[in-house]
Amino acid sequence: MQTSISRQPVLARQGMVATSQPLAAQAGLFILREGGNAVDAAIATAAALTVVEPTSNGIGSDLFALVWDSGELHGLNASGRSPALLNMDALPGGQMPTHGWLPVTVPGTPRGWADLHARFGRLPFEQVLAPAIRYAREGYPLSPVLADGWRRSIQVYRRRQGPEFEAWLETFAPQGFGAGVGEMWASEGHARTLERIAQSGAADFYDGELAAQIDAHARATGGLLRAEDLAAHQSEWVKPIGAAYQGHTAWEIPPNGQGIAALLALGILDGLDLPSRRDDEYGLHLQIEAMKLGFTDAKRYVADPQHEQVPVDALLSPAYAAARRALIGEQALEPEPGDPQSHGTVYLATADGDGQMVSLIQSNYMGFGSGVVVPGTGIALQNRGHNFNLEPDHPNRLAPGKRPYHTIIPGFLTRPDGTPAGPFGVMGGFMQPQGHVQVVLNTLRYGMNPQQALDAPRWQWTGGKVVEVEHDLGGQLSRALQARGHQVKVELQAGAFGRGQIIWRDGKTGVLTGGSESRADGQVAAF
Repeated sequence: MQTSISRQPVLARQGMVATSQPLAAQAGLFILREGGNAVDAAIATAAALTVVEPTSNGIGSDLFALVWDSGELHGLNASGRSPALLNMDALPGGQMPTHGWLPVTVPGTPRGWADLHARFGRLPFEQVLAPAIRYAREGYPLSPVLADGWRRSIQVYRRRQGPEFEAWLETFAPQGFGAGVGEMWASEGHARTLERIAQSGAADFYDGELAAQIDAHARATGGLLRAEDLAAHQSEWVKPIGAAYQGHTAWEIPPNGQGIAALLALGILDGLDLPSRRDDEYGLHLQIEAMKLGFTDAKRYVADPQHEQVPVDALLSPAYAAARRALIGEQALEPEPGDPQSHGTVYLATADGDGQMVSLIQSNYMGFGSGVVVPGTGIALQNRGHNFNLEPDHPNRLAPGKRPYHTIIPGFLTRPDGTPAGPFGVMGGFMQPQGHVQVVLNTLRYGMNPQQALDAPRWQWTGGKVVEVEHDLGGQLSRALQARGHQVKVELQAGAFGRGQIIWRDGKTGVLTGGSESRADGQVAAF
């Protein structure tokens, strides 16, 4: 068995798991060695991540996945909808808060696990979830990056007032627990909840005892989520969308996810002759401008396609890419959305020895999510409803039973002949599509291996002409970008630029090459 968190990629042949927490990677590897396939390993890893990295995801989160199986790429949208009782009249002062019950949407993750397993899994569902249950029940020591984020969250939640936040402190900051590096944390409630999900194929979460507990807690503490909202939830199998770059195709989940922002940027960049050196300031300028345009269009048009028509084909057309490309000049621009009808969002990757590969992402949003935890269950509920738009005519406007604009996005890359290169992803809110673009460019344009592609200094556009850059990008490049009109801010906190994972499969030998984020506690586990 190989294990690595170094700056060298990991190579193996039989199976591989890459994610941001070593214990979760080991859970997935264990399932692979027990005879499970890549989907079994992905579910085991994802379930373990709700325990060993609750600062980023939980049982009450959403999930998206891309699965390469039998020569075809499959997409799963397991994001939840807003409660039937949630509308603009329910918002105090017409504003959506970041925490509390109002931004809580139906969690899609448990059903997402079950749906992935029902279609592709090999081992029994209870066996797949067993490592996560053991971590929750027996406890585990906190790793450095995890502990740092946890301590900061404890400081925040101790200041929050209201009965809906009391169970968060009881669960994640019990008396005597300070979230120090190496300190043990366990949650019997979390273990029991995972057991119910495992035994019922997630049905108990949506139409059983767990659903009743969520409903009761919402009614008792001012929430709008009801058992009927949970019972109505379904995942959706979707056709992935793609864009070409240097003959390869990058694939994403279609809206309501924001993956289309990365595809729009890659489509623009595919028609530009980027300099051969990654640290060329003009090349960085072109990348930033393309990303601005892609993001601006995504924020204008991405919505729940079951409620609004999203012009995906028009946005991804070559003619529209050309029209947007023509807007890029020598100086930074103030981006505006275009009109495509004028003809113009924790991440893990797994692979097994038989060719199946999975790109999976799940998240509560804003760390621990809404701050609402269902007492005695370990269920920390997400706050994805914060991403609804409150403008009355916007396609992503708030409405009951609707899925919001979603930041979490899994990525996948195929070669010019249609064979799979493999799964990739970068976590981190609105950094995610920007991370996808930079990983693809680092791989295809600049010839980097997976670990190099992840370790390379990153940038992110945050609005207007403002670009945040990592300190390692260097002062000379920053000054050159400023000369082009970019408002450059150096960000010293590495976590601001996301955390990624990559697994590439050699098309001839089947050898797997994996990289894991050096900005996190991550690991590639393989055999």
